[in-house]
Formats: sequence, structure tokens, C-alpha cells
Amino acid sequence: MRLLTTARTLTFTFTFTFLFTLPFSSRAQTPPPPAKRLPPAGIAIPAPARTELTAATAALATEISTLRTELTTARKTTFLALLPDVEIYHKAVDWALRYDEFFDLKQLDSARHLLAVGRERAAALRAGKAPWLEATGTIIRGYRSKLDDSLQPYALVVPANWRRTATPATATSPALPVPARRLDVVLAGRNEKRTELAFIAEREKSPGEIVPADAIVLHPYGRYCNATKFAGEVDVMEAMQLVRKFYKIDTGKIVVRGFSMGGASTWHLATHFPGLWAAASPGAGFAETAIYNQALAPGKPERTWWEQKLWHWYDATTVAGNLLNVPTIAYSGELDPQKQSADLMEKAAAAEGLKLERIIGPQTAHKYHPDSKTQLAARLAELTAQPRPLWPAESRFTTYTLRYAVSDRIKIMELEKSWERADVTVKFPAPQRLEITTRNVAVLSIMLDSADGLTTTVDGQPVTIGEIVPYYWLVKADGKWTYQDHTYTAGRWRKQTRKMPGLSGPINDAFMDPFVFVRPTGLPLNAKVGAWTTSELAHATKMWRDIFRSELIVKDDTALTDDDLDNKHLILWGDATSNAVIAKILASKKLPLTWDAQSLTFQGKSYDAAHHAPVLVFPNPLSTQQRYVVLNSGIDFRDEAYGTNSLQTPKLPDYAIIDLREPAGPRWPGKIATAGFFDEAWK
Repeated sequence: MRLLTTARTLTFTFTFTFLFTLPFSSRAQTPPPPAKRLPPAGIAIPAPARTELTAATAALATEISTLRTELTTARKTTFLALLPDVEIYHKAVDWALRYDEFFDLKQLDSARHLLAVGRERAAALRAGKAPWLEATGTIIRGYRSKLDDSLQPYALVVPANWRRTATPATATSPALPVPARRLDVVLAGRNEKRTELAFIAEREKSPGEIVPADAIVLHPYGRYCNATKFAGEVDVMEAMQLVRKFYKIDTGKIVVRGFSMGGASTWHLATHFPGLWAAASPGAGFAETAIYNQALAPGKPERTWWEQKLWHWYDATTVAGNLLNVPTIAYSGELDPQKQSADLMEKAAAAEGLKLERIIGPQTAHKYHPDSKTQLAARLAELTAQPRPLWPAESRFTTYTLRYAVSDRIKIMELEKSWERADVTVKFPAPQRLEITTRNVAVLSIMLDSADGLTTTVDGQPVTIGEIVPYYWLVKADGKWTYQDHTYTAGRWRKQTRKMPGLSGPINDAFMDPFVFVRPTGLPLNAKVGAWTTSELAHATKMWRDIFRSELIVKDDTALTDDDLDNKHLILWGDATSNAVIAKILASKKLPLTWDAQSLTFQGKSYDAAHHAPVLVFPNPLSTQQRYVVLNSGIDFRDEAYGTNSLQTPKLPDYAIIDLREPAGPRWPGKIATAGFFDEAWK
């Protein structure tokens, strides 16, 4: 299936489950493993080299600052927008110096080279030029993420026959327009030493395993080493958007592929964003959490009921039916233990009535077999020879979360119950006849060219579809489907706030869109709670830098702007007296708890405020937009996930009450006194 251009750029979020408040045993909090650092500690570099590089890096920083002022003053917005193409070279070396991330003395020469390129690009922008925009071969680019304003790199391989402008007509030949190109998105394997400096050097040396002759190849950085989860996923989408801005891409010929960790990334993106891809090729990797990581094996830490539900966020096996219109060629080495991912996906696809195409490298371990690589390249070329069909006869979409709510012509806006399987199937059994079947879906839309003369049934019920403006909505209430032709507003038909894409929980969903950390400036209710929130804030900022390569924006509670309130999720640290924003929200009585120095009351139960604290996500009552507030949590997987991407999954649901008498550990921020999900009305 093909997704319409407007829908291809959309990403959504949704969490759906009814209320649970079961107690949780602290036996799941295992003793901390040996401390692991990501990236690992680098080598000691010679003092003269450090002095030299530090001075050169500072000089480039000054040059960038001066250039930004000049471009801003001159209102040269086009060139100002290209400044990240310079800044990323500075970051690559600056972070390697600041955070001890040189792993080989050869990287000193790489650093010198990167600083030289940064200076060259700065000089070019000052002269009103950007030659790398016209270049072919390997090109390093950078951008500032809308998520957290961080600088992130990406690499392109542009074919030699590419051109930006049309070929003018001559006396003997007509003008030749710029052709739309196939785009291959190639996702990297795990490498704990792949800093920005290492990524740029790696990409400059190699275009990759498979380089189609006429395609543009995108190598996202993926925010380092996270299997394209959370900010890593956002990075891929932002990089793709930029490539489509600067290059003419055929949106019906976009391929996603990768090997090892990149294979895991491909399984995830292919199944959760099926409307984007003309073809997918995951190599090795993993496709789910429990079996790959033996998470439920005897002797392993207890996995709570809510953690197991949240595995559905990234598991590909439970949404394998989404590959119906995404031709997928799974590659495995015959001797590779990670062949397991394709074995599991083959069974999962078969259960959905699909057959998974596979290529197996004979007597090969964890790598591509040369013959298999040739076969795979040819097969992908065959699959992308023509754009994927825009309107297939049948479309299917399965999801467990409104974070993934759009595929091809299907758009889901509400579920009946979050974190249970939801399905939509669309068929055109005859001209002007549309049949829609659903499970666990409350509001949806189907993209259509026209509804004129269209006979439609939803779950067997006749529904007349009127004007499409541009979206209409099919709404289920009391078991009956009706057509609505006005702009969707969360809960408009139910007169209450509802979970919807981008506002559905769980806690980690707040870190998929722009957010800001808000630290307290006042005195805490209780010393223990104050010390805990300070420690957790430090832990969360470190975790984000380690895993997602960004120094987060942290503001005082007294320094928030209207823009922050309306356009960012607020990650609030502290309590009812230490953080002025928390105090204001509690005073509105729109947050489902009360909190003073003696007691913390939630769901009718009182907890001793001297050693309990809430962690939760909830719609922000202070915002005019659909934004979250989060209390006292960053991304919520912890130290146990440093060693394997398979455990970098959500750990907490919509809310938890933390008993601070148990210290924070590698899995939890303390003892979980209670935890659960709000219902679809945020109750």
C-alpha cells in the first residue's frame, strides 16, 4: 500500500488500557550489575594533541558563533538553515574531547580532518555558497532535532548521475526533468564506540554493503546505539524528511534495510510504519523482547504484567500482518544465532496468512554472504522497478498503541482499550464498494479519492460517507458506527478528554515529541523526596546523553515561557512546594492526586509523603494544546538496558507510586508501591 504524501509524514502515539492498580513485589529489583559506561571510556591521548585539538575546536566554535550572527543580521535564512552542516563537525570533536571518547590514536587525525572540513564549510557559507548540496558520492549532513534541539549527523550516498536541476533543452534534444529517485534507508548495527566522530569517519570511508546505482542512500546516525527506538526512531524520520526536502525522492520507492542491530531496527520500522516502504530487508537482529532476551526464563528478574504489555510497543511479531503490502526479504546467515528473528517472523507472518521471503547465506555466521548480497540487491531492484500501488485492493493495520496509528489509507484516532490488539481491514470487493472491519477501534478514517456513489459497511453496518474535509471520521458509540464530517477533537463526541495519537501515554511517550525538563527552585516537602528527585533528575539527564547523544534543555520552574507550555511536554521534577509548576497544576485540581507534607493521595489511597513520590504522565491542564506533563521521570528504562538494545523498552505504564525506602536500582527508581494505566478517558 502507498500512503498519501500528507500521511507519510505523520507519526502518532497512543496508549490504551483500562485501570490496574495491583501491588508490585520489590523482588524484581535485582542487585546492580557492574557499572557500564556508554560509550565506553576512551584512551588517554597525548597532552600536546589534546591542547592542539582543544584550541582548534574552540576556534571553530567562535567561527560558528560569528557566522550565525552575520547570517542572522543579513537575514540569510537559507544559509542559516545550513549551519548544522558545519556545527556537526564541531560537536563530533568537542564531545570526543569533553567526554573522553577517543578510542584509537588514529582518531586524532580524523578529528583534525573534521575540524578542517568544518572550517571549509563555514567559509563557504560566509561566501554565500554550499557546494556539498551539489555534490555526489558520500556527503555528511547535520540538523537540529525538533525533539530536544540537539545536533545530529546523517550521511548520504548520492549517485554520480544525480543532478539538482533539469537539463535545458537544446536544438537537438528536449529538456530533461530531474527524475525522482529511489531512497534506501540503511540502519546501522550495534557499535558502542560509534560516536559522532566515529560515525562520520566510518561513513566517509564506506558507502555501505549495498549501493544501488541510481538510488540515494541515507545512513541515519540513529542517535547512536539504541536500535532505532524512541529518539533513535525520531532521528530516522527527521533525517528522511530532510532528504526529501533537498532531493527529489519517489515516495513509492523507499526501502528500509539494515543488519544486526540494524536488522532489529528494520523489523521495527517495517511493521510499525508499513505505509512508508516499498520494500524492507531486515538482516539478523531481533524482532521481539521475550524470546530473544530470554526475559521470562527461570532465574531472570521478574517482568511485571505492565512491562510485558509494553513490549508491544516495539515487538514486530505481534504486528506481522502489517507486512501485507510491504514486500519483505529477510536475510540470515545459516549459522547465525540471530537467524532466530526471521524464524519467529516467518511463523508470525504465516499466522496472518502471509509468506515471508527469505535469503539464507550458506554456512555463514553473523554477516552477509557475498552471493546472498548480490541476490538481495537484485531482488530489491526488482521490487522497486515500479512504485508501489497507491490503492491496493486490501489494506490491513494492526497496532497496540496510538504511537503507531497510521498506515497507508488507515488512520486510527481512538481505541476502545489501550495495549490490547487493534485491527482495521479495508477491502474493495467491487467498484464503489468499501468494506471495513475493525477490532478494538473507536474512531478511524480511511483515505479516499472520493466518496461519491460509494457503498460502505463498517463491521457489517451500512454507513453513508459524506464530504471528505479532508478527513472524515467513523465513530463508534454504543456499538453503532456513524459518520462525522468535522475536524477531530479528542473526545468531542464523548464530551471528555480521550486518549489519542500524541496524547495516550505511557510515560515514555512524552519523549517522542518536543519536551523540556523543569527543575525545582523551592524547598521540598520532605528531605528524602527532595534528595530522590535531585538524584533522578541527574540520572535521567545522564541516561539521555549516554543513549541518545544530547544534552537536554533544563529550565528552572520559574523560567517557563508560553511557548514551552503550548508546544512542549513538561517533564516536571520535584513536589508540591519545590516546583512551582507542579504546585499550580495541583491547585487546578485537574491532576488525579493530592500531595502535602503528610500524605500523597492517589486513587483514594493515602501514602506517607515522607518517603513516597508519584511518577506519572497526564494531559497538561495548563496548556492550550495537546501536551503532557510528566512527574519525576525521564526515559524509564535504566542501567540494566545498557548492555542490550532488546531491554531498551518502556518499563513503567501511565503512573506509579514509588516507595523511596528502597533505593533506586538498575531496573526501578525505587520500590513500586502501585502502577497501572489510566483508562481511555484518562480516568
